[in-house]
Amino acid sequence: MAPFLWFDNNAEEAMNYYLSVFKDSKPLSIMRATEGMPGAPGSVLVAYFELNGVEFAAMNGGPQFKFDEAISFVINCKDQEEVDYYWNTFIGNGGTESACGWLKDKFGVSWQVTPTRLIELMQDKDPVKAQRVAQAMMGMIKINIAELEKAYAD
Repeated sequence: MAPFLWFDNNAEEAMNYYLSVFKDSKPLSIMRATEGMPGAPGSVLVAYFELNGVEFAAMNGGPQFKFDEAISFVINCKDQEEVDYYWNTFIGNGGTESACGWLKDKFGVSWQVTPTRLIELMQDKDPVKAQRVAQAMMGMIKINIAELEKAYAD
């Protein structure tokens, strides 16, 4: 099973961009259009690649469909440095901020840049502490682990 992303006509550009963002990534293969398929013969129909161990497919399908927030990809980050890297990379390259660690990249794909510490704190056995963390997170655009830890400790 793999996510299959529908792009207008820039699937290869998207694949190459994602390969540059994710350090643990690799291209897998490219399926090219033949006569009778969408796109010009020889053009990229589907690009296959892997990001952080997850296989993706990106298709040049035309302008009929657009990405929205109903589907997003979670990037589990081990620390603030990783959060900052992914956030700043996506936003600095034409992405747009949302809330609570969500953003859209320059292609309109939604990502959740989530520190694993957030999940740990929100699953704390003390519901009061977990609620404080949740409230702190709800007020954030990019997740700040130090602020989450502060809310947890208060």
